[in-house]
Amino acid sequence: MAAKAEDRGEKIIKLLLREGEATLEEILAAVGSSAPSIRRDLSRLEQRGLIRRTHGGATLVEPLLYEPFRYDQSFQARNNRYAREKRRIGLAAAELIADNETVGLTAGTTTTQIGRSIRHRANITVITNAINIGMELCNQPRIRTWLTGGAVPFAWSFSLTGPTAVSSLSGVYMDKVFLGVIGIDAIRGATTGEADEALTFRTMVEHGKQVIAVADSSKLGHVSPSLICPLASIHMLITDTGASEESVAEFAARGVRVLRV
Repeated sequence: MAAKAEDRGEKIIKLLLREGEATLEEILAAVGSSAPSIRRDLSRLEQRGLIRRTHGGATLVEPLLYEPFRYDQSFQARNNRYAREKRRIGLAAAELIADNETVGLTAGTTTTQIGRSIRHRANITVITNAINIGMELCNQPRIRTWLTGGAVPFAWSFSLTGPTAVSSLSGVYMDKVFLGVIGIDAIRGATTGEADEALTFRTMVEHGKQVIAVADSSKLGHVSPSLICPLASIHMLITDTGASEESVAEFAARGVRVLRV
């Protein structure tokens, strides 16, 4: 019975990760169980801090961490840009994480979706330089979370960078590193906006057994000022279905496996 409840809970979480919220009828259709069982599942998930029950359904918990930024236009613009695509990418990336793995999540709105997509999981160690990802995972006792430390490079950034961040990563090795970018180009590689952030991300890449870039289609072919790493350092790219066949072919031709979701 416990295994069945765990399986139903997994299906409910995945539905909410894709859609953000769902009615009881939509949950019943997706999970295929009885209404009393689903209501008990929703109660358990709410007690774990993963969802919030609403009148007639459920929604994902929106972290109180973001309350100070709720009316900041710059933050909202970044957070809402390609939001549905980022949710799909985050969910697909989370599916690649196996139990007992140590994974690195660089700061970014897409990598935040990966962190959010594993909150219900167990036996995973997460290493991140993102303050918000650390906060989103810190109340999940079945996930071990490490923050790098470091300096915040600019206002409204959740990214920890600089010598302290780099030093904290020097003795760490990760099974998978999920790399958020501002741009990724088939010739010029993965880039971001700040030199210190690029160095921190590059250190994570160098200590990852497998490197997976996560980028919505608007970032493909875009080049930002600071190089994180050449394309040769990246094993896989997860993007959305808005990516053209031509742009995907450029990455595939250089040995990068591309997954469009």
